[in-house]
Amino acid sequence: MMARVHIVGAGLAGLSAAVELADGREVLIHEAAPQAGGRCRSYFDSSLNMTIDNGNHLLLSGNDSALAYARKIGGDRKLAGPDEAVFDFCDIERRECWRLRPNAGRLPWWILAPERRVPHTAGLDYAALAKLLFARRDQTLRPFIGSGDLARKLWDPIFVSALNTDPSEASAFLAAAIVRETFARGGEACRPLVAVEGLSAAFVDPALDFLRKQGGQVRFGAKLRAIQFAGDRVSALDFGEEIVQLGGQDKVVLAVPPLVAVALVPGLKAPLEFRAIVNAHFAFPAPKNLPLLTGVIGAASEWLFGFSDRLSVTISAAERFLATPREDLARAIWDEVQAVAGFEAPLPAWQIIKEKRATFAATPEQDALRPFAETQWRNLAMAGDWTQTGLPATIEGAIRSGATAAGLCSG
Repeated sequence: MMARVHIVGAGLAGLSAAVELADGREVLIHEAAPQAGGRCRSYFDSSLNMTIDNGNHLLLSGNDSALAYARKIGGDRKLAGPDEAVFDFCDIERRECWRLRPNAGRLPWWILAPERRVPHTAGLDYAALAKLLFARRDQTLRPFIGSGDLARKLWDPIFVSALNTDPSEASAFLAAAIVRETFARGGEACRPLVAVEGLSAAFVDPALDFLRKQGGQVRFGAKLRAIQFAGDRVSALDFGEEIVQLGGQDKVVLAVPPLVAVALVPGLKAPLEFRAIVNAHFAFPAPKNLPLLTGVIGAASEWLFGFSDRLSVTISAAERFLATPREDLARAIWDEVQAVAGFEAPLPAWQIIKEKRATFAATPEQDALRPFAETQWRNLAMAGDWTQTGLPATIEGAIRSGATAAGLCSG
């Protein structure tokens, strides 16, 4: 009988593990929710009468694991972005807009070209970022990027969105990992990519189709209540009404949120401090002159996504807005959207999504609590963007963690 791998959790980490293992092993995914994708999914919103993403996500062309996964399942065709590394920014407070254009090669000559860098900055201002690549795990980000004009206009928007943590407490080590895999590799590795037809269309639905074609199974509404251990193995999975006994060669990938994992696995340490993200969606087509992605400075809004059927805004490290009434927040963000896009219009149909525990807090202390994929039980592996991937909680980290767990189950 073919060895079976039970994957608990159908978020991107679990789907990634399943896709890696489907060729050669029997794969069975158990998901507590009625749908796959976790935080990275799309759903139909009746108040907007359209399909939107649970939260806006941005990829970069240097996200090798995520793009390899997308290509394998056929979801890469659903990703769109400019042919070169281009980032548009608009400073509402100072009424100034510009375009950042890193050159394609590794030698960053773009910092010497005024038309390619942030206005009113000099090439030497960017040199301090090289020191970040040598950051220790116990160091925070702010001392490396400073608090001047360049930090306000560029580093803060980039790192707050990547780490979902304020630079004053964020891990410099995790920030360096982002730089090392993108900007340090040149513009070819930092082209922005967006799932223009929705996250599910790019990362979830094609994965489910791929797995079904490979004979994989997905059980929705299957909440794992307990894990039974026998010596150095997982012996059974308790789903309440059903207890699944594991064969001698069967493996388990636990790809659930950290709060769930620590309740299931004895002695597991995990990051249990979180940061919020707020997303706003407006049923208003993007003006033709609006870029697909715009960084917003001097405002509550941080990134504006211009889709064909809607305008969407993401605010990271958004704890300060959790108590703000949703309608007040929608009106304030809509005013900022109009200022960036250059039009005036009444507030359209809107949706505000507040995720209180969107990601683990990317601080040195919480990063130190992240467990590795390998566990003391020889048939149990961990996966999730909160495990020790070397990256903050990103799509790239989640997918990479799934591939790592799959590797442990292949032996």
